[in-house]
Amino acid sequence: MTAAFFDPDLTPEETQKAVPEAAPAARRSQAARSRKPAGLLLAAGLQTAAALIWIPQATLLAFSIGVISDGGSTMDVVWAALAVLAFGFVRAALDAAGARVAFRTARDELTSRRNRAVAALAARSPLDIGKPASGLAASVVGEQAEAIVPYLARFRPVRMKASAVPLVILACVFPVSWIAGLILLVTAPLIPIFMALIGWRAKAASEKQLAETGGLNAFLLDRLRGLATIRALGAVDITATRLRADADSLRKRTMAVLKIAFLSSAVLELFAALGVAATAVYIGFSLLGSIDVGTWHGRLSLAQGLFILLLAPAFFEPLRELSAVWHDRANGEAALAALDALSSQGTAILDADEQDASDDRMVLAAPSVQIDRLIFRYAPDLPAVIDKLGLNVAAGEHVALWGASGSGKTTILSLIAGLAPQEAGVIRIGGVPLTKNSAAPLRQRMAWIGQRPHIFSGSLKRNIGLGRPDIDDGAIDDALRAVRLDTVIAANEIAAVGESGLGLSGGEALRLALARVAANRAAGIILADEPTAHLDAATAAEVTEALLALAKGRTLIVATHDPLLASRLDRTIRLEPHHKEIAA
Repeated sequence: MTAAFFDPDLTPEETQKAVPEAAPAARRSQAARSRKPAGLLLAAGLQTAAALIWIPQATLLAFSIGVISDGGSTMDVVWAALAVLAFGFVRAALDAAGARVAFRTARDELTSRRNRAVAALAARSPLDIGKPASGLAASVVGEQAEAIVPYLARFRPVRMKASAVPLVILACVFPVSWIAGLILLVTAPLIPIFMALIGWRAKAASEKQLAETGGLNAFLLDRLRGLATIRALGAVDITATRLRADADSLRKRTMAVLKIAFLSSAVLELFAALGVAATAVYIGFSLLGSIDVGTWHGRLSLAQGLFILLLAPAFFEPLRELSAVWHDRANGEAALAALDALSSQGTAILDADEQDASDDRMVLAAPSVQIDRLIFRYAPDLPAVIDKLGLNVAAGEHVALWGASGSGKTTILSLIAGLAPQEAGVIRIGGVPLTKNSAAPLRQRMAWIGQRPHIFSGSLKRNIGLGRPDIDDGAIDDALRAVRLDTVIAANEIAAVGESGLGLSGGEALRLALARVAANRAAGIILADEPTAHLDAATAAEVTEALLALAKGRTLIVATHDPLLASRLDRTIRLEPHHKEIAA
């Protein structure tokens, strides 16, 4: 449905019905975008609690072994063994529940962010020169955004666990042996320090890799769309060479990201192994009697030594998990940045947050169009494309906008349809000013015919109805007969067309666009952008006759270079370089 706003050849009422909630969703507050999902806090709490359960388990295990080493029987520790088993079940349940909550929350957050990005793209005006390339947008939304799930589901909970669990274990180890606690305290900070240093490099590499992926997808989609032109101009080998070079560049960037990921894991494993080994050496020499210092009261007992040894690996385990998901962080943050970039606001279609089509000024007859001192520019730093334009079209009048290429004919039609906000001036449709609040209901009474109407793969009838609830099969059959497409179906037995109108000629595609207009009986204004361009004389004459038949009783504004079409209309409005009305 986003394609409706990327393709100006769809009618304004089709785009309005395709994404009715696009503009409101695109204008949600920045605070809502940056919020932290509450489910991740719950998931992190459950997984942290599961990790901390190992402390009582280690206490019971060390106590049981100490009792047995002092000559006790296995019956003396049976209740301790059962308690260890019960704690194990609770630990597994909490960890599984935390992982499940984290995954569901991450998927929901990804869906929400995707919806915001798609809604923002859908709300972008066809006149917005800052719109991202279709291939890049599709790559970010469909592929790169998936990196957000492991980042939120794994990295965020593990980061909280890595912040809490080592501190609690230190609090349990220090009362037993201050030297063992000091060893853990000294070795632990080295891990996050080196991980942070590596992480800065990993994030930059991931951002470059994602940008390279999006650029390659945009390049590939653009060249596939123009494959016929590339072949006709003999540029296939040059395009293939460029594609191979871009693919090789992407391969190198991907390998750079993987190298950094392996390096971060190796650094953490090294320091974790050194920390556990140093703790084990100290406890071993203490139990052998070679070291008599490091405790608060006498020498370490076997139970105390085992307790510290059991907690030492658990002390580093959250940090090891953090290293394992550090690569997810780099990819996830880069994907979030890419989605936020897509969600940014550009030139938007005029639309209110809450649509209200109940304005009693929305008359049913063919409305008039008045434009007063209209100014429009594609960007604030660019010169005005439309400069103080004045235009008056009476209700039911048929007019042609005539001017050189680049004179702003298509832009004027787009502004009348409310597909972009003007910088200054007023547009009135049937006496109603075109504003954010009135644009949506006014657009529902407009029909748009472009130079190259987009034809979807599938049934001809579905291409005409486009899922609009107020258009039934009877209206579609009448529309086919009105533009004489019913004879095409009967003669060629074409019930469906391929992608981009494969199976239809250029004239038949234009007539299908006319059928879309004919099926919409509520349209009081028809906006046609070069409807006879790229057609031979005979086909252009047929399209002209069909267009004029449809425009009876309606207001018709046509942007054209066709002198025959312009001569059939009530009057011609010539546009000078500054886009003011100079003739009628």
